[in-house]
Formats: sequence, C-alpha cells, structure tokens
Amino acid sequence: MEAMIIFLGEIIKEHKGFGKQIFKLAKTELIKTYKGSALGPLWAVVKPSFQLFVYWFAFSVGIKKAGEVVVAINGTELHFTRFLFMLVGLVPWFYISESINQGSKVIRTHKQFVTKVNFPVSTIMTYTALSRLFIHIILSFIMYVIVFFAWGPSWYNLQVFFYMPIMFLFFVFLSWSTAPMSAFSPDFENAVSSFMTGVFWLSGIIYNSYDLPQPLDTIMLFNPVNFFVNGYRNCFLYNRPFFEYKTELVIFLAEFVVVFFLGVFNYNRLRKKIPDVL
Repeated sequence: MEAMIIFLGEIIKEHKGFGKQIFKLAKTELIKTYKGSALGPLWAVVKPSFQLFVYWFAFSVGIKKAGEVVVAINGTELHFTRFLFMLVGLVPWFYISESINQGSKVIRTHKQFVTKVNFPVSTIMTYTALSRLFIHIILSFIMYVIVFFAWGPSWYNLQVFFYMPIMFLFFVFLSWSTAPMSAFSPDFENAVSSFMTGVFWLSGIIYNSYDLPQPLDTIMLFNPVNFFVNGYRNCFLYNRPFFEYKTELVIFLAEFVVVFFLGVFNYNRLRKKIPDVL
C-alpha cells in the first residue's frame, strides 16, 4: 500500500509538471486525427450527429409505432418520446465507447512518446481522454438544446457537472489498466473491441433498465455504463437528485475506487517494461 501511495504521488507530480503540455497535446490530438479532411475536427461532431439524426428519423418518422417510453419516478409516470429518451443515453455512450476503445490502445498508437521522447506515459492517457471530452461537451450542448425545447430546463440539469467529471476520471483510471495490457498483447485490444457491442446492448441506452424484472434490475446496478446513462437521464429527463438512488451510487463509488487502485497497480507493474515491448 505504501508503494502504491508513493507511485500515485509520482503520477500527480507528472501531471502537475505537464499541465500546459496536456492541454496542447489534447488539441493537437483532435487536429491530427482528422488531418487532411475539409471539416477537420468537426468530423468528430458530424459523425455522431448524423447517427443521432438516423435514430430520430427511424423512431420519430419511420417507426412511429415505437411509441413513448414511460418511466416511473417517485410514483409519478414520466412520458418521453423514444428519440428523446435514447438521445440522452446515446450522448454519454459515444464518449464511453470511444474512451474504452481508444483508451485501450492509446499507448500502442502513441508509442513515439514512450520509445523516442522522455515523456510521462501516464499523461498520454490523460490528454487523449481530454481531447474526447472536448467533443463530448459539444455534443452535450447540442443534446441540451434539444432537451430544452422538448422537455424544458431544470435545476437538476446542473448535476451534469457531477456526472461528466467523474465519468472522465473513471475511464482515465480504466485506461491505466487497459492501455498497458494492450501494449503487451494486441489480443487484449481486440477483445475489448469485440465486447463493445455487447456492452451497448447490456446497458440501459435504448431501454429503461429500472423496468427490468428481478434480479436483472439489481444486476444492472453493477454496470458503470448504466450508471452514467441513468445519471444523464437524472439530469435532463427524470429531474432526480443523484444521491436519491443510494444503492446505485454506493455500488458505483465502490467500483470507482476499485478501478482506480487496479489502474495504479497495473500501470505501476507494467510501465517499466512497456518501452521494451514496443
């Protein structure tokens, strides 16, 4: 435990000393990803926006029988259009799926910082996650405009400033485990990509996980993706405080601590061997 605390202090020191570089590299990461295209980094917004348009067309125009989604909150039934319900679940999912997929291979795709430059490896996971967060903020703003006109504003919308930062940290900590493991084994990276479709359907993105029969609704509480999807709906649709569903919150916070310590342990265990493997 003492060694882990010392190592955690080193990570904090690395980030403190490279604060400006992290923000510059996050911006560069966006530009580099879409270099050569006319729209540049705007493609990061256009692509998910087009996907959302397809969902809107499918469920609001094409499949009108999809009907409403009814959610019971504190004895009151709330009725949402299928598209609005899915919209608030899909926006965090876009960020989560990118964070898991790209976070698992970030060291391998940025190996020049590991093998050729004296650069703290732990900050690679941070600045790449930060570049994805910039896009998520833009998509969240677009989502909020739609929710504002369809459902109206609420003080509960401010809870997004709880869910968004903790979502960012959770998947940065997760990448501390997955990125070094993918650097050692491309099979691990492929396994992560293969599981993402299953994660989508096993999370409450297109359906209300609270309506599942027992014990499935309880099992879903252990899915952190489901926690963030429901969290965003708490903010923008359900008008429910994040601390009201205490069981869900306690389970997630326990998972948050576990992912954090596993990330510190795995990264500390593998970091010195990464340059040799790459």
